[in-house]
Amino acid sequence: MRVAFLGLGAIGRPIAVHLAKPPFELTVWNRTMEKARTFAGEHSVSLAPSPAAAASNADVIITCLPSSEEVRNLLDGADGLESGLRTGSLLVDCTSGDPRTSMEIAARLAGRGVDFIDAPVSGGVKGAEAGTLTIMCGGEAALIDRARPVLEAFSKRIVRCGSTGAGDAVKAMNQALLAIHIWSAGECLTALAKYGVDASTALEVINGSSGRSNASENLFPERVVTREFPRTFRIALLDKDVAIAADVASRAGVPAPFIELASRLFAEAHASLGEEADHVEAMRIIEERAGVRVS
Repeated sequence: MRVAFLGLGAIGRPIAVHLAKPPFELTVWNRTMEKARTFAGEHSVSLAPSPAAAASNADVIITCLPSSEEVRNLLDGADGLESGLRTGSLLVDCTSGDPRTSMEIAARLAGRGVDFIDAPVSGGVKGAEAGTLTIMCGGEAALIDRARPVLEAFSKRIVRCGSTGAGDAVKAMNQALLAIHIWSAGECLTALAKYGVDASTALEVINGSSGRSNASENLFPERVVTREFPRTFRIALLDKDVAIAADVASRAGVPAPFIELASRLFAEAHASLGEEADHVEAMRIIEERAGVRVS
């Protein structure tokens, strides 16, 4: 199967590694061409000079970019992705995108006889490297089945969430929960620090009790307690994701004060910490506001 992969970022690159081997014939493209050239050389795959060229001979095209807006922009222009898409090909967007833009892209491509599914992933860099990502798909079941042989190469779970945009919506809500868990765990630990409770002790109790979460079980012991804060997922992207979740809830007419608050808090943390900070570094803002460091 001929596959084109566009977007060799922190998540995209390890996904592409899984596709750079039989039975796939892989072509790669990246906005930073040197990154794509290095990847192509290391994995003996084809290098495309433009998005159009990448798509021109592919059965399945995968995009993995920071936002839906960037995917839409990638379609445009003489060398844009849309001009290279063949009738009957399938565009799989693994971007953590927004449902409205995905629906617009799907409608736009349908006019050219090109199919589309939104397929954002969860599991982080570790999951991408291990090939154990969870993929949340939006689109017709038959299209997801067409993509399944490709998706199975880098995932352990493929879930059809509903029609086009549903995958993006589920991913956004997952990210909203992540943001809420990080901020609420941070507030709990700073309050306990004022009582003289060590962060490791507090987490030992919480993780053996009903308040545990991925944030308390993994992120905080690995990043907050150690103060290492490895930069695996930028706070800028979590800010974007939670804003999408707030918009999804608003458009559905669902009151969502927790999500709206999380969106505001992470927007503030993003503005304060900058573009490159890790998402768990929001803890620095929580500590600053509380006037205490937990570890």
